[in-house]
Amino acid sequence: MEKKNNFLIHGGILAIAGILVRIIGMLYRIPVVNIIGSEGNGIYGVAYNVYNIMLVLSSYGLPMAVSKLVSQRFAKGEYKSAKRVFNYSITIGIITGGLAAAFLYFGADFIENVVYSGNTPGLAIPLRILSPTIFFVAILGVVRGFFQGQGTMIPTAVSQIIEQIVNAVVSVLAGYLLMNAYKTSVNRSAYGAAGSTLGTALGALSALLFMLFLYAIYRPRFKKMVKKDKHTDNQPASNIYKIIICTMIPIILGQTFYQISAVFDDILFSNLSRTVIDSITIDLGTYSSCYILLISIPQGVASAMSASMLPAMVSSFTEGDITKAKEKLNKTIKTNMFIAIPSFIGLVVLGQGIIRMLFSKYNSLEGATMLKIGAVSVVFYTLSTVSSSALQAIDKMKVPVYHSAISLLIHIILDYILLRFTGLGIYGLVVGNTLFPLVIAVLNFKTLYMEIGYKLPLVKAFAKPVISAVIMGFFVSFTYTHGLDLVGSNFVAVVLSLMVAAITYFGPYYLLKKKTRL
Repeated sequence: MEKKNNFLIHGGILAIAGILVRIIGMLYRIPVVNIIGSEGNGIYGVAYNVYNIMLVLSSYGLPMAVSKLVSQRFAKGEYKSAKRVFNYSITIGIITGGLAAAFLYFGADFIENVVYSGNTPGLAIPLRILSPTIFFVAILGVVRGFFQGQGTMIPTAVSQIIEQIVNAVVSVLAGYLLMNAYKTSVNRSAYGAAGSTLGTALGALSALLFMLFLYAIYRPRFKKMVKKDKHTDNQPASNIYKIIICTMIPIILGQTFYQISAVFDDILFSNLSRTVIDSITIDLGTYSSCYILLISIPQGVASAMSASMLPAMVSSFTEGDITKAKEKLNKTIKTNMFIAIPSFIGLVVLGQGIIRMLFSKYNSLEGATMLKIGAVSVVFYTLSTVSSSALQAIDKMKVPVYHSAISLLIHIILDYILLRFTGLGIYGLVVGNTLFPLVIAVLNFKTLYMEIGYKLPLVKAFAKPVISAVIMGFFVSFTYTHGLDLVGSNFVAVVLSLMVAAITYFGPYYLLKKKTRL
């Protein structure tokens, strides 16, 4: 029998894996940045944004769509239908992933010279290296979604760690080798960026092989479940393909708008910035490493908990238990806020020290300013991600798409105004990036209230983490400032501050939690 909070346990496992993956990603970016330089990292950041949008368009919706559809069928004991969903999803992944990979490979020059107006020289090189990754990830997503739909996040968690370890090792090694091999090339930085993208490709391939191995082990058991299934499945294949695609498309479109916002950021900044090309690339490198990379670590928790919540909410909604579905959403939000709010405060007060420690080649003051302006997006992104998954769980698949489209339009207009008519420069992108998930979250929760009467538990979800995080922030700021003066070592000051952060956050949080129970 499923435990009451089983989805939280599995979500926690996936969240821990996600944080570990992002920490590995952050750590290996340190030698990569030092090897390929600021310009190479800027090219890598732009290439990765293009890759992400192609990935989203081709296969992003597959894991969540398969998870949702498999969960519905497992809740009813319809294992034959679940098997068909899985098989047909693999076919869709092969087709969409293959087409997107081919487009990225053969269209790389067009993207560099036309879309980016030649302002990112050598961009086509890492794009071509990234292209097969889309195919690998498309199939990988289907297999992950199949296991997630059964309520287990462990296969996905382990595969993510394997993927990132391979990615880290290959990225550093390939970046180093290619930078040395093309010392005299005008595109040396681009080849260095290509080395880093090779790590992404081989990491995805390793994760895919691991998941296929797990499925091969699980297949005999699943075949027995299918054989015992007494339900009749007479649906034509065309109907199942239609159901999968119609479930995928809203998920894809919703995430596409988020990824498009990053691509528009790069394009607008490249074309509207008042600085020279080299400075544009360096600024984008700072933005992608010192800001985007750091805030993505706590954001990973939201993605993990949402992936775990989706099949759990789908199961409750399928059974007609709306109260239970809302309880699961409440628990997910509370768990996320427990991580997101102190992460936001911590990045604001300790951002400069972390950047100085991890990315010595970058301007730590510029990166810290980005975090002071935009670290709150961690909270907004968390709320928008969880609420979008909740709407998908209650069959309001199209709603997050509409909300993302509205937010994207506001985002683009705001970015254009800030870049064209103010002197904010790269900070204009930070402001736009912060507003984007906020608009989505507000619209999503409004719809959840209208559809199922859900009210965001502001006091229960936010009060304890906000109070505890503010106390933590004061002590962390004091510790870092005076620790740096006393020991003269940024590394020691940061480590001491992180230790103080753990004590001064968990202590007040526990006392507040205990007090509310009395």
